[in-house]
Amino acid sequence: MAEWNRILLKLSGEALSGEIGHGFDENVCREVAGEIAELTRKGIQIAVVTGGGNFWRGRNSSKIIERSHSDQIGMLGTVINCIYMSELVRLEGIGTTVYTPFECGGITTLFSSDAAVKDLEDGKVIFFAGGTGHPYFSTDSGSSLRALQIGADCIFLAKAVDGIYDSDPNLNPEAKKYDVLPMKEVVEKSLAAIDLTSAVMCLENKMPMMVFGLRGERSIVNAVSGEFTGTRVTV
Repeated sequence: MAEWNRILLKLSGEALSGEIGHGFDENVCREVAGEIAELTRKGIQIAVVTGGGNFWRGRNSSKIIERSHSDQIGMLGTVINCIYMSELVRLEGIGTTVYTPFECGGITTLFSSDAAVKDLEDGKVIFFAGGTGHPYFSTDSGSSLRALQIGADCIFLAKAVDGIYDSDPNLNPEAKKYDVLPMKEVVEKSLAAIDLTSAVMCLENKMPMMVFGLRGERSIVNAVSGEFTGTRVTV
C-alpha cells in the first residue's frame, strides 16, 4: 500500500470551510472523511488534528481579549471541528474517539497516549482536539507533540497551499516551491508554512513531514499512497 503504518493528519480549519470561508463546507468535509475511512480500511492507522481557523483565527484583531483567553476560544473551535469530523468518519463505518488535553464533561475523552495507541491498533480513527491545552502554542505544535507521543511514522500537513515555498505564492508569482526540503532549513529560514516550534520539535526528534494541498481530488489518499506532489520535509 504505502510506506506508512501510522500517520498524523493535520487539517487546517480553513480547509474544512471550503469556499464558504467559515464554519463547515459539508461536501468538502464528507469527502475528507471518506478518504480517511478509505485509508483506514487499507490498514493505515490515522490520528487527526484540526485547526480552528474556520471559527476564530483573526477575530481578535482588536486585541480586546487577552491572548490566553483568545487562544482558549481557538482550542474550543478545534473541539467543534474534531467532533464534527469524527461523526462524519463514523458515518463511513469507522469507529472514532475524540481526545482533549482537558476535561469536556462527557463530550470528549481525556488524552492518554496508551489509550490513543490502543484505539489505533483496534482500527479506530482518533482525533486530537484542544491543541496542547495551553495558550501560545499553535495546532501545528500540538500535531508534532501528539505525533511523537503516539509513535507516528510521519505528519501529513494538509493546507490551502500545495506545499512549502520560499515566499508567499499568493503575493509573489515567482515564488519557488520546494519538492524536498530539510527540516533544518525550515528552521534556519523560519519558513512560515510550518510553525517554528513544531519544526524544531520535529527536527530534534527526527519526525518527517509531508506538506500538501487539501483542495484537490483525492488529495489525502494520493499523498499517503505515494502519489505525492507537495513538499517532503526530511529530517
